[in-house]
Amino acid sequence: MSAVLKAKQPFETVVSDHGPAVWRVCRAVVGPIDADDAWSDTFLAAMKAYPDLPVDANVEAWLVTIAHRKAIDITRARARRAIPTDIVPETPAAPAAERDDDLVEALDRLPDKQKHAVTYHYLAGLPYADVAAILGGSVDASRRAAADGIAALRRTYAQHGRSR
Repeated sequence: MSAVLKAKQPFETVVSDHGPAVWRVCRAVVGPIDADDAWSDTFLAAMKAYPDLPVDANVEAWLVTIAHRKAIDITRARARRAIPTDIVPETPAAPAAERDDDLVEALDRLPDKQKHAVTYHYLAGLPYADVAAILGGSVDASRRAAADGIAALRRTYAQHGRSR
């Protein structure tokens, strides 16, 4: 009886393989200003928990779940933070491949459930079962939220593009 044991990838490989998808999720959920903090918080938490992760776990879904929770933490902290009104904060420029402010704004206007379903399925590439697990609903509800979000983006993003 020879059993083939599957070994876990080194954490550095996990970061390089899944880092871009996690960054896209963080940027879509918390915006460009807090995306780097959410990404860093995600991988710091993941690094601590990685040794206990089962070998057969879906690493990308696990990371997106952590990113989702870190994004919620950042959103809550931002709501509690005082913002000075006499100084306008600078918005960091996104890498050229990530720039599409109109689309980001259209995504921000979606209800949270639709925004997160679209982000996790279309930007992170997660299957609807994983999206449902992250958002706490059924697969059908996740599919519906993503479809409704995409339909709304098609309407609002297309209208915005024509009004230029």
